[in-house]
Amino acid sequence: MYRLMSHRVIWNGSVLVLASVLAAACRQAAPDTAAGGPPGGGMPAMAVETLTVTPSTIEQTSEFIGTVKSRRSVTVQPQVEGFVTRIAVTSGARVNAGAVLMEIDAGRQEATVATLEAQRAARDADLAYSRQQSARLKTLLDAGAVSQQEFDQAAATLKAGEAQVAAIDQQIREQKVQLGYHRVLSPAAGIVGDVPIRVGDRVTNSTVLTTIDDNLGLEVYLQVPVQQAPDLKLGLPVRLVDDRGETQREAKVTFVAPSVDPATQSVLAKAALDSAGGLRNDQYVRARIVWRAEQGVKVPVVAVTRVNGRYFVFVAEKGAQGVTAHQRALDVGPLVGNDYVVLKGLAAGDQLIVSGVQKIGDGQPVAPTPAGSAPAAAPAAPAAQK
Repeated sequence: MYRLMSHRVIWNGSVLVLASVLAAACRQAAPDTAAGGPPGGGMPAMAVETLTVTPSTIEQTSEFIGTVKSRRSVTVQPQVEGFVTRIAVTSGARVNAGAVLMEIDAGRQEATVATLEAQRAARDADLAYSRQQSARLKTLLDAGAVSQQEFDQAAATLKAGEAQVAAIDQQIREQKVQLGYHRVLSPAAGIVGDVPIRVGDRVTNSTVLTTIDDNLGLEVYLQVPVQQAPDLKLGLPVRLVDDRGETQREAKVTFVAPSVDPATQSVLAKAALDSAGGLRNDQYVRARIVWRAEQGVKVPVVAVTRVNGRYFVFVAEKGAQGVTAHQRALDVGPLVGNDYVVLKGLAAGDQLIVSGVQKIGDGQPVAPTPAGSAPAAAPAAPAAQK
């Protein structure tokens, strides 16, 4: 009996010792609220940056690839056929309207003009004789020496001669115009483009000799899909943007085609530019048409998380227990720059958390600071006691 009791006492003593050890361990593991831990042993507040949600102007835009065209761009083609005998300009040269660009062999045309002029000289001699004959017969008719019929025949011959000379004059004028086409003149002032031909090349009416471009009076051609054509109207803002999406030039729609291009099922819209500004004819540009502008809310992309196809943000809300993060579901619209357009889920005045959104959870305490503000200075270390 004594041995059994002694064993039981020893066992009870082990239990007491183990309980004492566990109690001491728990006391050591408990947070020391006096040392700066949160009251009641709760989760510490996480430092985050916030933005105050404010309404702003949101533009509904569509981006297109436009082509810059000059209203003063001309393609030069010959009006006669022949061999090029002289090229008077070089690519890149600036010329005035009427300047000689090149010459085409005009030997055959010059011979044609010379032949017509010789024929006119012969007709002039015949016409002079007919005038003399008519005047002579008029005198004889008045004296009764010839009949009226003979005088009428002479008068008819004179009129026929005059008509023949007039016809030859018209032919000479026409052939001289043709002769002038052998000197290719600039139809407008501007800069000479590429000259693909050389002296000695034979050209026809369909040969492109060069182009004359003037970067004044530029327009941007935009092919707008027919589905968006009902929204096209004169005066809509058009913005030319660079590779980063920043606006470089602004213009307005000045023309909307009344018909649809059957090949592309698009409607042509033009926007006139005030100045060249470094743009060139036939250059491709990125252009945005601003359809409308409305008041709305935007949020930075970095503040939005996507889960199972839905979009969420965290907002900082102040309550009885302090400031905590709460998750909100959003309906978002198109992406504008680095911001989402919010259709539903946020209101003006909400404190949107924009940093650390991947590390916080719903209901977690947070310590918000305005985004972009300088961080608070760390407290100085206490001086060592002597």
